[in-house]
Amino acid sequence: MNKPSTLRLILALTFSLLLGFSFEAAAQTGTVQGRVTAAGRPLELVSVALVGTSTGTNTNRAGEYALRAAPGTYELVFSFLGYTTRKVTTTIRPDQVTTVNIVLQTTATSLQEVVVTGVSRATELRKSPVPVAVLNRREINLNNNGNIIDAAVKGVPGLNAVTTGPNISKPFIRGLGYNRVLTLYNGLRQEGQQWGDEHGIEIDQYDIDRIEVVKGPASLIYGSDAVAGVINMLPRLPNGRAGKLQGEALTEYQTNNNLIGTSLGLNYNQRGWQFATRGSYRLAQAYRNALDGRVYGTAYRELNLTTMAGLEKAWGSSHLYATLYNNLQEIPDGSRDSLTRRFTRQIFDGSQDNIKNRPVVPSNELATYRINPLHQHIQHYRLLNRTRVRVGTGEINALVGVQQNLRREYNHPTAPQQAGLSVALTTYNYDVRYAAPAWQEIEATLGLNGMYQDNTNRDATDFPIPDYTLFDVGGYVFLKRSFGKLDLSSGLRYDTRTLQWPDFFVETNPATGFARKGSATTAGGLPPQFAAFRTRYRGLSASVGALYNLSDKLLLRANVARGYRAPNITEVGSNGLDPGAHIVYLGNRSFRPEFSLQEDIGLSAYLRDAEVSVSVFNNHIENYIYQARLNGPDGQPVVIVPGNVTYQYQQGRAQLYGAEATVNLHPQGVPGLELNNSLSYVTGLNKEPALLEANGAAAKYLPFIPPLRTRSEVRFTSAQAVGALTQCYVRAVLDYNAAQSRFYALDNTETRTAGYALLGLGAGTTLTAGPQQREWCQLFVQLDNVFNTSYQSHLNRLKYFEYYTASPNGRSGIYNMGRNLSVKVTVPF
Repeated sequence: MNKPSTLRLILALTFSLLLGFSFEAAAQTGTVQGRVTAAGRPLELVSVALVGTSTGTNTNRAGEYALRAAPGTYELVFSFLGYTTRKVTTTIRPDQVTTVNIVLQTTATSLQEVVVTGVSRATELRKSPVPVAVLNRREINLNNNGNIIDAAVKGVPGLNAVTTGPNISKPFIRGLGYNRVLTLYNGLRQEGQQWGDEHGIEIDQYDIDRIEVVKGPASLIYGSDAVAGVINMLPRLPNGRAGKLQGEALTEYQTNNNLIGTSLGLNYNQRGWQFATRGSYRLAQAYRNALDGRVYGTAYRELNLTTMAGLEKAWGSSHLYATLYNNLQEIPDGSRDSLTRRFTRQIFDGSQDNIKNRPVVPSNELATYRINPLHQHIQHYRLLNRTRVRVGTGEINALVGVQQNLRREYNHPTAPQQAGLSVALTTYNYDVRYAAPAWQEIEATLGLNGMYQDNTNRDATDFPIPDYTLFDVGGYVFLKRSFGKLDLSSGLRYDTRTLQWPDFFVETNPATGFARKGSATTAGGLPPQFAAFRTRYRGLSASVGALYNLSDKLLLRANVARGYRAPNITEVGSNGLDPGAHIVYLGNRSFRPEFSLQEDIGLSAYLRDAEVSVSVFNNHIENYIYQARLNGPDGQPVVIVPGNVTYQYQQGRAQLYGAEATVNLHPQGVPGLELNNSLSYVTGLNKEPALLEANGAAAKYLPFIPPLRTRSEVRFTSAQAVGALTQCYVRAVLDYNAAQSRFYALDNTETRTAGYALLGLGAGTTLTAGPQQREWCQLFVQLDNVFNTSYQSHLNRLKYFEYYTASPNGRSGIYNMGRNLSVKVTVPF
């Protein structure tokens, strides 16, 4: 039986199993509902959850909530930032409505007991031995965000991003990124050629209600590509008044690149049925800074469409999502006039192109929303179903999805309609988990998940990777037990991945002179660019964790995990130019899987006026894969395609260690005052003896390691309404990044990066109307980089976009964004 057929059989069996259970469990239902208030006012976005299940919701603008569940006795948890967490035991009876109204009190602590879903089963945040961070929608809205990854980076210590302009960010967790960080959309792994540098995450940032970040190896639950951690983007489910169409209109403007963002969302629910749809559109000009002016090649246009239909019943729930992402993104190359440092543009191909004779880009072509001819066009389509079925006191969760990523890069100025790169990646995902009823106080979760991929090169001129197919499957078991103050957890997983492709030929198109996809019959006896290949990778993952309650306010957590990652397609099979990255990649077919062993120890203190959390980690990686510039026998860089650097993937050993700390002060004597502080630090060491012996200190450190970073915020939120204005706040944020002197210096791959500090100021409020003070709109104003500081992030790829060894102003590469004022308004209805 072939692998696609195996996948279809797995999916069919899954749906049959779920259907059978749904008929068995649909007989009885009960509802618990109520209203959450504080100081006589309703609270929106309060998290309401049934402990030990995945059932949960948020309160609407009127503070109302409703949950349907099978009959039984449950513990309800109500949590909201800035308020004490309330736990209430309630009994849900068949075909009856139980009302539980709650009044929350303000508190000094900000990290409440939030139920998260980024682990084997829903659990309380404080009960997780693995470091987990959560951002809600309001925290996301407080900051200027070029994209959804930037939003997460600003709120989670230990999370960074490799960037290529304001709309392209690749997440890094504790110094590891690309295919080592697994990004999820509502539990579905994001598959979109994420090995590439020059495009970001294909998710609508206006549709995300919650971001969960799991730090450290999560291979046990998700398989390959989660050795650094997981970022789960969760959309909001409809939870407003039944039988009433509700929605939200959003508009945003940012002054630096004249970004205009608009979004309209609608939702409706009735008798357990839920429907939602959203459309979002963003467009931006080239961004600017004090040194470079406007940076040519950084404008973009982005369209997102999302729709959802779901059903919540006593037997469980089922939700179907469909999304469309369409992005036109310019491609910067950093070419300039050598004297004026003004940006120039490419107008010829191949040998006719001369960097010294490129014309200067006129000012009117920098301050425009038009996309220049050299750009990339990325489309991402996603269809996803999540189904949850109760089986007695246990639960089955199933996820099936299909997604297609179309990526085209137009890099030929003499033939602007001809794509240099054009690839189509289709992925089928499946994930089935069974949370068994507790037995002898042991909670057990069993799971099976994986994917099937097919990648096809289309009409193009550059072929960095071949057509290929990939099949993943893995199964795991996870156990958890409480011994009074001590919670223990452990798990084991086995994965296998099959990667293969046939002979792939490239030939010259006589009509255009460009390369094109060929065949054995037209190759004329020449060898294929990618010779046929087939291999299988296997890996064993495991974890052991413990959480000990030293007291009601002091928690000690520890976790040891072994992660697994199979090499990705570009690391194994690449043999060509990626035009958008300006890099010729060369892979290695003999690579073995990466295995990491990471130890985490953390201490959290929940005090009356403060909350303190400290976490340290140490990570050893075997068979670590990294890029290195390829040199010839003369020691000079190998140039395969003129104007582009050549990298060949290498494999060795590595170690990463570091720490994260947060100190959040909320003195009860000054209600509404918050002093939030965080620190993150990581060092990445190359541990391959041969490389160190041959190159010395230049090869001591790993590439893409962020420097020491601190972030401090002072925020005051008024507890009293001022007329129609509620939740009025002002804030100041200081983001400091130290100089990075520990970098991968071999062949000048990286250079030292100076430190910098950025000041941000913000304010906002909620406008209410009517006798019940219903929310009318929310206003968020944020000014970043107040002093217009010229700086380069160490993880900014544009830092290395430079054609000259020296410049008149002594500066090299492209700098990050300058001062930026953002105004965001949301209007619910």
